[in-house]
Amino acid sequence: MKPYCLLFLGMTLSMPPAFADTYPRQPGVDAQHYIFRLTLRDDTDEISGEATAVLLFVKEGVTQFALDLASPVNGKGMNVSEVTSGGGSPVLHSHTGDRLVISPAIPPKAGERRQFTVRYHGVPNSFTPAAGLRIGTNKFGERTFFSLNWPDRARQWLPIIDHPYDKATSEFWITAPAKYQVVANGLLEEETDLGDGNRLTHWKQSVPIASWLNAIGVAQFASRHFGTAAGVPLETWVFHQDRDPGIVTFEVPTRQAIEFYSDHVGRYPYEKLAAVEAAGLGGGTEHASAIFYGQASVTNRPATGLVAHEIAHQWFGDSITEKDWDDVWLSEGFATYFTLLSTEQYEGRDAFVAGLKRSRDRVLAIEKQNPGMAVLHNNLSDMSKVLNQIVYQKGAWVLHMLRAEIGTEKFWAGIRDYYRRYRDSSASTADFRAVMEEDSGMDLGWLFDQWLRRPGSPVVEGTWRYNPGSQKVEVDLAQTQPGDAYRLPLEVGVSVDGARQPKIEKLVLAEKRRRFEIAAGKEPEAVVLDPNTWVLMTAKFDKR
Repeated sequence: MKPYCLLFLGMTLSMPPAFADTYPRQPGVDAQHYIFRLTLRDDTDEISGEATAVLLFVKEGVTQFALDLASPVNGKGMNVSEVTSGGGSPVLHSHTGDRLVISPAIPPKAGERRQFTVRYHGVPNSFTPAAGLRIGTNKFGERTFFSLNWPDRARQWLPIIDHPYDKATSEFWITAPAKYQVVANGLLEEETDLGDGNRLTHWKQSVPIASWLNAIGVAQFASRHFGTAAGVPLETWVFHQDRDPGIVTFEVPTRQAIEFYSDHVGRYPYEKLAAVEAAGLGGGTEHASAIFYGQASVTNRPATGLVAHEIAHQWFGDSITEKDWDDVWLSEGFATYFTLLSTEQYEGRDAFVAGLKRSRDRVLAIEKQNPGMAVLHNNLSDMSKVLNQIVYQKGAWVLHMLRAEIGTEKFWAGIRDYYRRYRDSSASTADFRAVMEEDSGMDLGWLFDQWLRRPGSPVVEGTWRYNPGSQKVEVDLAQTQPGDAYRLPLEVGVSVDGARQPKIEKLVLAEKRRRFEIAAGKEPEAVVLDPNTWVLMTAKFDKR
């Protein structure tokens, strides 16, 4: 949730041409590690920074490369003082249009690593749509500093390749007034009081992450360590006034979620898991190992659904990151469905199905308002449109229908294999499909194409009657939505003689209209379409 808050069994994998967002990729450059040294003050919102980028040049002939960094506009943005390399030698650079273009005097060789250090200062665009570092007061009127980089706002305060296709390890060295505590990604390496009223705090993230996942929170926190779950150290960082509500809000849901996902998906990918209360956002933001939750979420009730969603992202979105913003459903659809799976685990099937039905209602309502909206974006250029509820809710339903098609056991096997293959890297929809096809032994192209690329959802109208002469139930079904028929694997539940559970018949409706016949020795008491809630559709089904 955000604040808005191959080859397959000997056959060539065939998919339509991949979409691609419009970010200018740099195939000759691979970011390996970032070191961010920042000084924060109370008497000004200006920050001072020194950022070192360790880059691997993977191709010959790279004469220049770019880091994303907000240019100064109307007193806001970052001013670059100098760029150096190696032992401090100045490097030619230009900074316009939010791009810091760096031109090494001697072009690097393929396979060569170099370090470039950018010294800069400026006032971030706090509390605007461009915010990357929000500086302001929390709900108790105390000054705070919180990053909010989603989806491409890290450039507002950090020189960085600001796109998830290029992941890197990182570390923060934060100098701030000693009254503050600092939380960030990874492990805490050092805290040193400098003797001048300031404290130096060093956090190091040893696992590669996407640019927007780099995060810092600076506030007067109550910091609590509450043991481990699945071998992972657990922490809460909440405003000191919220210490007790913070325990209630986060500790039990955090433990439940991390244990469930660790058991079912794979080992947690990071060094710790911190729940951080943050000013300036709603919902939650799933920074790697340091999840930020909006301050309104800290109550005297467990935030079970919100926590399960954000922790699911540690696997899907953080560890496995979409290569391209067109594939953002690989983050949000996954986190939404895995929240429901966590509900199924801890609250039972009925609660799970109730959540599915609420999600379905949202999908169908949104599709009426936005009839051309599909799950996959098509060459996304406007990052303000990267998220919508179709990505979340219909994306979740795609996974649910995939589970129905291949079976729960193969679904989980494929999910575990997908995580094993793409952990700490990036993946595409095609990559995910290839894994699920390999593990299921099925061609799933039709499912991915019709549910991810096609806007809208099917509308099914049907009737049933019992024919005593043939001793069969006659089921007439029609797809009445505009356009071609969907391929719909459907279950029909037939209840006879007061049976507690209906007999399930499996059908495939791939035409606009078709009659099916189901053997029955006597007239059923009820016939129900999709009794186990596996298909995303609008359905009307009655006895005639």
